[in-house]
Amino acid sequence: MEINKNMTITDILAVDNGIANILMASGMHCLGCVMASGENLEQACAVHGIDCDQLVATINDWLASK
Repeated sequence: MEINKNMTITDILAVDNGIANILMASGMHCLGCVMASGENLEQACAVHGIDCDQLVATINDWLASK
């Protein structure tokens, strides 16, 4: 499954819990917060000042390498 910026953090973590390490390393430390299921990755990246397209690419590259 490929990750996209319209998915919620909760949905992304359901694909593979290992993605949590990538999100945490990017500066997104609120994986368990209420907003993790209420906003999509693009919205979360905007709040945290993270390049969403780069983060999606990093996650998908990691998934492809498994």
